[in-house]
Amino acid sequence: MAKRERVVRMSVEQPLWRALTAYRLLTMVYAALLFAAAYRKFDQPMVAAGYLVLLAVWTLATHRRVANAASCTKGFLVADLAVALTGILLTPLADTHERITLGGPTLPSIWTAGSVLAFALKGGWRWAGFASTFVAAANLVIHGGDPTRDTLHNVLLVWVASIAIGYVVEVARASEATLARALEIEAATRERERLARDIHDGVLQVLAMVQRRGTELGGEAAELGRMAGEQEVALRTLVSSGLVQPSRVSRDGSLGALVDTYEVEEPGAEEAELDLRSLLAPHAGSRVSFAEPGSPVVLPAPAARELAAAVGAALDNVRKHAGEGASAWILVEDWGDEVIVTVRDDGPGIPAGRLDQAEGEGRMGVALSIRGRLRDLGGSAELVSVPGQGTEVELKVPRGRTQ
Repeated sequence: MAKRERVVRMSVEQPLWRALTAYRLLTMVYAALLFAAAYRKFDQPMVAAGYLVLLAVWTLATHRRVANAASCTKGFLVADLAVALTGILLTPLADTHERITLGGPTLPSIWTAGSVLAFALKGGWRWAGFASTFVAAANLVIHGGDPTRDTLHNVLLVWVASIAIGYVVEVARASEATLARALEIEAATRERERLARDIHDGVLQVLAMVQRRGTELGGEAAELGRMAGEQEVALRTLVSSGLVQPSRVSRDGSLGALVDTYEVEEPGAEEAELDLRSLLAPHAGSRVSFAEPGSPVVLPAPAARELAAAVGAALDNVRKHAGEGASAWILVEDWGDEVIVTVRDDGPGIPAGRLDQAEGEGRMGVALSIRGRLRDLGGSAELVSVPGQGTEVELKVPRGRTQ
């Protein structure tokens, strides 16, 4: 069968890498403008100009290296920090001592913070603290161990900001991994329930019928019925234990945590909409009355089929638990914003607590074939049963949420 793939992608970290890329470009231009505005005041303007040319070439050449965590390797981070530290240590050679002591900017200026932030995004707050320490030491060296208050303020700001961002990145990564795992579990559970519904509507019903008829016939048929009963119990246990493996893969890629889900397309999935009445009409018979509106009850094709399958499961329960002689009624109501289908029978009803007991035994006809289907459609299934007065199942599907 044809398959289609849906990818759920989550990334809090990736926008930070894009912001860092823009920051490096803007601060490179800013450093060049600072030099252009005060180059006459430099003792060795050619030294400053040479470094700024190197800074521009490096920034443009490594533009793609800071696009994501995968391309920003440890070697690149060390080289990038070395470029920033070189600019800081070259400042006393290019600029005047007076401008430096008054708190003038270093040659790379605030471009240096980009190198530190790259460490934070790549390795978290510990890497950020490591890089910030080297930047602080370089600033202390060029001020001869007596930095100005502005210099201390700038160094401390870079230190705190980079460590804080590194911590946020670590929390974001942990959250993405947790969310990816939660999505994987949810998707696996829904797939298991969908498969369990199909098994319940088909294989388990046949096995139960073989067991019942074999017991009635006796002889070798009774043995066949006993074996069918054993297989029914084993299959119910397998379905209810959640051993069905999901057809999906969860991974943590450079673009964030990814969960790939593979869904099997049902036959006829290309149909956009269906008239629900045409799917429910075949259930009508001598024991089943069908009441429908005079106009079509149009729903998206997958939703219509699931709702019809839930009605079929409800009628199966009537035949199985109320007896072959019980009568049932199907009522379809179209309220515009929602569709309501009611299935009622005149059987003996369901004793209190019997549904919970059946679900605990692995008999999930109501839990999966009916309520599970309606929940997947964004609707609800309400069951009302009074001993001796029959059972009524009300299925509601809202329009606008069924896809």
